[in-house]
Amino acid sequence: MQAEPALEARAILGEGPAWHQGRLYWVDILAHQVHCFHPDTGQDDVYQLDEPVGCLAPRRDGGLVVALKASVGTLGLFPVKWTLLSSFDAEPSNNRFNDGKCDPAGRFLAGTMDMAEKAASGSLYSFRADGSFTRLLSGIRISNGLAWSADYRTLYYIDTPTRLVMAYPYDLDTGQLGDGKPIIQVPPALGWPDGMTSDREGNLWIALWGGSAVSRWTAGGKLVQTLPVPARHVTSCVFGGESLNELYITSARAGLDLQELEENPLSGSLFRVETQTEGLPTFEFAG
Repeated sequence: MQAEPALEARAILGEGPAWHQGRLYWVDILAHQVHCFHPDTGQDDVYQLDEPVGCLAPRRDGGLVVALKASVGTLGLFPVKWTLLSSFDAEPSNNRFNDGKCDPAGRFLAGTMDMAEKAASGSLYSFRADGSFTRLLSGIRISNGLAWSADYRTLYYIDTPTRLVMAYPYDLDTGQLGDGKPIIQVPPALGWPDGMTSDREGNLWIALWGGSAVSRWTAGGKLVQTLPVPARHVTSCVFGGESLNELYITSARAGLDLQELEENPLSGSLFRVETQTEGLPTFEFAG
């Protein structure tokens, strides 16, 4: 398998891809942008917002649910309209939302992080359709990849500096977590674990910041495959396409000096690769 550019973007911090109704939504966190990529035409629509965009997910009622620096709301696209659901004045001022996605029941899980990447001041929250929320985890440095098992009974989660993928029993009826355990430890030679998705066979696909690759692991912790990506900082991935067998991959230019950018000119682009497996779908927000 070979990852090829689907869109030669120059994203500062491309992240959070979500596949919905033939379109790929993604964000450039530091450019304060929501993107909507149309694979059939190659068109990429850009929606400029006023603050960092941590993550997004499609809504059942149309548009998106979006986490900004310290708030969560809905974003209508035709026309563009922002509606606040929850504000986070109690979060440290140097925190912002980072990665997130919806569970199969329609809750929006999104985590926060210290923008200096030093303090363990972040949390993972679960938002319900009415805007109310529950804090699921705290003491997080860089809240990152989320994925569910094929039976939806396990939530996989990454706090990047730990290099661990944690597995938590997940109650889909209540959205509550059980006690977590580490199932994967990503070695330094591969890079840092970033965004993540899962497939119907029970594998986890983990983007590697600084590793120029997406790695595929079994839920038992075995590294099955390393898929090269022509970008230094690979940030996240999601399955899309009509058969959910096309892996779309985001990347970043942030943190690269001029020489590294010359050596990795496609950094910040959106990539695509056809796989031999079917991924889990992008779940919608119930609100």
